[in-house]
Amino acid sequence: MNINPIIYMLFLTSFVTAQEISFEAYNPTSTLKVKGEEIPKAKFPFVDVHSHQRNMDAATLSQLIAEMDRLNEGVMVNLSGGSGDELYKKLEAIKNNYPNRFVVFANVDFEGVGEEGWSEKAAAQLEKDIKAGAKGLKIFKSLGLRYEDIHKNRIAVNDPRLDAIWKKCGEMGVPVLIHSADPKPFWDKMDSKNERWLELKTHPRRKRSATNPAPWEQIINEQHQMFKKHPNTNFINAHMGWYANNLGKLGELLDEMPNMNVGIAAVIAELGRQPKNAKAFFEKYQDRILFGKDSWKPNEFPTYFRVLESDDEYFPYYKKYHAFWAMYGLDLSDEVLKKVYYKNALRLIPGLDKNLFIESN
Repeated sequence: MNINPIIYMLFLTSFVTAQEISFEAYNPTSTLKVKGEEIPKAKFPFVDVHSHQRNMDAATLSQLIAEMDRLNEGVMVNLSGGSGDELYKKLEAIKNNYPNRFVVFANVDFEGVGEEGWSEKAAAQLEKDIKAGAKGLKIFKSLGLRYEDIHKNRIAVNDPRLDAIWKKCGEMGVPVLIHSADPKPFWDKMDSKNERWLELKTHPRRKRSATNPAPWEQIINEQHQMFKKHPNTNFINAHMGWYANNLGKLGELLDEMPNMNVGIAAVIAELGRQPKNAKAFFEKYQDRILFGKDSWKPNEFPTYFRVLESDDEYFPYYKKYHAFWAMYGLDLSDEVLKKVYYKNALRLIPGLDKNLFIESN
């Protein structure tokens, strides 16, 4: 049989190309057939305690409201409030448009730590911001990673010069939502055993050396020491304190620090791969867990709803570089769902409109 050499070469080229597909590109469609479907709208109204919005003008707020209503989101907590005039502008826009649907947390300017009187000035500005309408304080991961004092020394999370800030939040009855460090594998050797290898390959700036700028364990311990030093202040540990992959340890920490709560933003993939263990954790610590998403991408929320609400098996996550495994539903009870979605937020964040959630009580 005669074979056209050109066709044969095209076949070989196609075959070789298929064999050389990269791991990043390999994303097969599962052939598994099981019951289950996407959940586009949360079963109960929810408070997203972890969102970021730089712009909050009337047009932006109107667009956000339309998207929030489709998701059944009752209140969005904007953690990027800023301070001073920047914050007041956002608060004014909310007041004039949707006063009960948005909440803003203030931020602290860490420039000048070490100057005489810095602590007092920072606490005084925070008090002013809270009196103006901020409902909490958000601390970004730069504290402990990037911020330096006037002597170019790293500012530790438990630096005593910051004590006045945490104390002020306790005195004024507002929570501190704090993000410290990043996932532990970012500090580990980047090899075939590192579960975050794909993320680090596609986002190389996230990789750190074992001591850059300090060991992971040191930064995390600084945070815990700060929590313990300020028992009268309520803290919401963002991303479950990076212990969503070790819920046994996280439970020990919650038992040890009654003023620590956790948000689930950006760690739903960790929960979705351990449904039995995660469900037991949510049932035990149902009063300490808050819903949050982090990045405002409405098309990603249904994965959160499906993990929390359904008993579905083996469904996809939306970012392969975050999680190359499939998700499973926790099938949480209505009682636990209501606490995670909004009741715990109503307890911790002052001034939320309870009427938005009255039909769910």
